[in-house]
Amino acid sequence: MTKKKVTIKDVAKQSGVSIATVSQILNNNQDKFSPKTVEKVLEAKASLNYEPDYFARRMIMKKSKTIGVLVPDITNPFFGTLLSGIENVLYREKFIPMLCNADLDEIKENQHLEELSRRGVDGFIIASSAISNQAINETLRKKNLPFIVLDQKKAEGFSDAILTEDYRGGQLAAEHLFALGHRKVAVVMPENASANICTRLAGFQSIYPEAQIIHSELSKAAGRKAALEISQSELTGVFAINDEIAFGLYLGLKETGKKIPEDYSVVGYDNVEMSEFVTPQLTTIAQPIFELGQQSAELLLDRIKHPEKEWEEKTLPVELIQRFSTAPLK
Repeated sequence: MTKKKVTIKDVAKQSGVSIATVSQILNNNQDKFSPKTVEKVLEAKASLNYEPDYFARRMIMKKSKTIGVLVPDITNPFFGTLLSGIENVLYREKFIPMLCNADLDEIKENQHLEELSRRGVDGFIIASSAISNQAINETLRKKNLPFIVLDQKKAEGFSDAILTEDYRGGQLAAEHLFALGHRKVAVVMPENASANICTRLAGFQSIYPEAQIIHSELSKAAGRKAALEISQSELTGVFAINDEIAFGLYLGLKETGKKIPEDYSVVGYDNVEMSEFVTPQLTTIAQPIFELGQQSAELLLDRIKHPEKEWEEKTLPVELIQRFSTAPLK
């Protein structure tokens, strides 16, 4: 025989108080009641092994304590670190992240956005550029759902946002290669790049206006393919627009008989953990990835608490981490 599920009515009956009182106490509003009443309710809950029903709680409280997080490519370690920062804050505040990985697919991203909305998440962290502002407007703004965009996507004045100094990051990469004497340089980046990557390019072009552009997706496999074009050129310096491309260049250039930094100086972007574990260690532009995730979660939770406040946009600094994948031109 199936054991009957314990309900909030059972807790109220055993503790001798109303259902409303039990609900308030079990939802962290204990300061409204005497210590003796709180103790009776908690003792009844424990003795009955009562667990609140998630969906009933959602209907009563109008909150799910979940946050939808949309990322374009979970295989990129950048997003792993970003999610660690987000989860660090959400765990502290007793929220649960609901992750959706879009595989760089715009249709999939828009479907995830719609589905998360139907499932009643309390807010959204959007770390993908492919979701159009139109989709955000139709799915989130019309329903007054809190959201924040970060890194990959510009807020364009209609949401909270956490960004990094992409223009300065591109400049730092260029200044470093220029100081080492490199004049024939290239940027390896996607053909239809997101706004933040285009800003990195603009920063790099402020130093190297004639830099060659070599198109590559944001992956190790694509970087490996791009290495063939580089190996057949007179280039001496390469700015990989993210570390994943840089790691692909390492293997691709090795396969063509070229060496880093003897034949090519390579600068990456992000400073993911693997940058220190490749040989030679990668010179790269470091983003505060974990902090980016933390501040995104904090800003969103603040928006949920204060929905009428002014839009807020934060920009975090970047820095050059000089290691051993770059060298003076001989």
